[in-house]
Amino acid sequence: MPSTFLTARWERLVMANYEVAPALLKSRLPRGTELDLWEGRCYVSLVGFMFLDTRIKGLALPWHRNFEEVNLRFYVRHQTPQGDWKRGVVFISELVPKPAISLVANVVYGEPYRTLPMRHTWEEAPDSLRVAYEWRLRGRWDRFAVIADPDPEPLEEGSEGEFITQHFWGYTRRSDKRTDEYEVEHPPWRLHRVRQHEISVQGDLLYGAPYGDLLKAPPASILLAEGSPIAVHQGRRLP
Repeated sequence: MPSTFLTARWERLVMANYEVAPALLKSRLPRGTELDLWEGRCYVSLVGFMFLDTRIKGLALPWHRNFEEVNLRFYVRHQTPQGDWKRGVVFISELVPKPAISLVANVVYGEPYRTLPMRHTWEEAPDSLRVAYEWRLRGRWDRFAVIADPDPEPLEEGSEGEFITQHFWGYTRRSDKRTDEYEVEHPPWRLHRVRQHEISVQGDLLYGAPYGDLLKAPPASILLAEGSPIAVHQGRRLP
């Protein structure tokens, strides 16, 4: 197994899942991958969560251990020469509040990071859990928030929640001829039942058409995953 590049905890992952026509994503597919569908449905997800206790090669960088991330992603799979399938994600955009993270991710790894002021709110009560992620764009705070049951439940085998959360590979399109691959290791995440949600996003400014229009529509589903420790292994170029 490749060496571990990054470790952290990903906590309280809010996921809004939108069904889209596969043709929307064809031009974004990294070489060597194909769209991964759930029961014939193609999804794009808006995901907000916290990076906690982040370490690079075991080292904690000052002022870069704990921070928010919000990303827009879709789902792919890659077949190995042995015929096995690896299920992964491709990022359309990733927001973080730390410029150094965006710089390294963009220049070294080719990932589409952007830096914006960000904040989050977690409110726990005996009968509810409130989770919100916000980011400031052109003087306005965008917001992605849920109210959920406080106690999580295990994943159901074959469920939409299992499909969305159980993609353990990342694929980056470096060029038309080059795809980079890396593995993200984590245990299965339990899910909190979401009762209410709020999505107020300037999608046109963040992602452009047609994703701006997509984020104005009601999502097909909303998930809140409890999260866990994770490990990102050193990436490689697909042959």
